[in-house]
Amino acid sequence: MQLAMLGLGKMGGNMVQRLVEGGHKVVAYDVDAKRTAELSRQVGAAAATTLDEVIAALQPPRVCWTMVPSGKITEELIEKLAARMQKGDIIIDGGNSNFHDSKRRAEELAKSGIHFCDAGTSGGVWGLKNGYCLMVGGADEAYRVIEPALKTLAPENGLMHTGPAGSGHFVKMVHNGIEYGLMTSYAEGFEILRTSPFGELNLPEIAGIWRYGSVVRSWLLDLLHDALEKDPKLETIKGFVEDSGEGRWTVQAAIDQNVPAPIITLALQMRIASRQDESFSAKVQAALRNEFGGHAVKKS
Repeated sequence: MQLAMLGLGKMGGNMVQRLVEGGHKVVAYDVDAKRTAELSRQVGAAAATTLDEVIAALQPPRVCWTMVPSGKITEELIEKLAARMQKGDIIIDGGNSNFHDSKRRAEELAKSGIHFCDAGTSGGVWGLKNGYCLMVGGADEAYRVIEPALKTLAPENGLMHTGPAGSGHFVKMVHNGIEYGLMTSYAEGFEILRTSPFGELNLPEIAGIWRYGSVVRSWLLDLLHDALEKDPKLETIKGFVEDSGEGRWTVQAAIDQNVPAPIITLALQMRIASRQDESFSAKVQAALRNEFGGHAVKKS
């Protein structure tokens, strides 16, 4: 099939390559024209330098897949595309948008007869080789049109039509919330190992053997093993952990739905705590212990 990919970053660029290798005709677009030209030379995608060129290069029903940062950038890009598209055309948002925004966008675009699909996309930089797990929301008729491309992008058994528009990003949001909890659990466990009473344990080897037959084996553990092999004490990495929004949205959804989610919530809070050079909250606690009990404090 034919489609356009807009946003050629680490994931978007690799997705174009996987689609082209799968026999699809891809129109590639990025705000950085040099990136578009380079990818076109490398993989054989058709290059477009403007949104008008993107639309002109596609045959109806036009399919445009956006892979750009969520929020304002996605909002503006979808608005610009919609202004150039016609009834029956399809916009796919493969970024990590809030599912509430995806539901709203689908409703707004439907007024013009344009379909909207939200594709929760997991796989990171490894997706080119291994495929992308895809959780896709949208109307049945739109899903049928884009299914050939989805099957090329996804590994076997890694694709699901989750339901109406918004459901794909909802499922991906919870996926990322679970990821927060798993990552925090591994992090805490390996810090306990690092400070063990048995001296300096071999952390890369421990991570390595746990990948075989252990109940905690996972792809995340594979990645942790690789990281520890390169830098056993992680001395080249600063312990500053960002979040891109999905963990916060998962916690909010849990609150809205009256679902207790203490592990995901605490995992999010741990990421936030990692960004403080020194916690004022901890200072308050130390000061209080000193005031009521005369406990010693460490001076800065």
